[in-house]
Amino acid sequence: MDRATGLRLENISISLEGRELIAVDATIAPGEVLTVMGPSGSGKSTLIACVAGFLDPVFEASGRILSGDTELTSLPAEARHAGILFQDPLLFPHLSVLDNIAIAVPQRISGRNERRDIARAALERVDLAGFGDRDPDTLSGGQKARVALQRVTVSEPRLLLLDEPFSKLDSALRGQVREMVFDHARAARLPVILVTHDGADAEAANGRIIAVGSL
Repeated sequence: MDRATGLRLENISISLEGRELIAVDATIAPGEVLTVMGPSGSGKSTLIACVAGFLDPVFEASGRILSGDTELTSLPAEARHAGILFQDPLLFPHLSVLDNIAIAVPQRISGRNERRDIARAALERVDLAGFGDRDPDTLSGGQKARVALQRVTVSEPRLLLLDEPFSKLDSALRGQVREMVFDHARAARLPVILVTHDGADAEAANGRIIAVGSL
């Protein structure tokens, strides 16, 4: 799979009971961020769900989603290879920090030791070497955010979806994590969709902004 491909949202429209919630037509180049900005209830997260492939069937969606020459629209979520970061890191409490990352390594790498080696290297990249045996609940908010990003990274996504992943961090930490996520996306040449209600997030993303209104 070629990860250095753009993302095309071709006339995407999402409706609920015949009422259009959000409409987007945009092309996102590798390493670029499209910010969809608006208040809660404006349809931002439904767009994330639509692109990722888990839109609730109560919604109606039309249009096409393309990654390079591959149309994602009709593919199941697991075949779309979308990396997602949510407001909460969603680390598995029954797994160690290391295994939280190792579980996301692609299935073609089947050896347990090899998967764990990849996870250890991922922790080292974000200055968390030696944290592998820790319980996720013992980590700080910033540490959890770094683990969540590395879990997405090792899964080798073709695109990155950010559903207000910085909103629960304090202001100082928020800037650091934001920079880390956007730097990674640029380095990996991933097209990114960020949904947020925060103007500072949109400014830091340094890309096109689509404003959506409240319901």
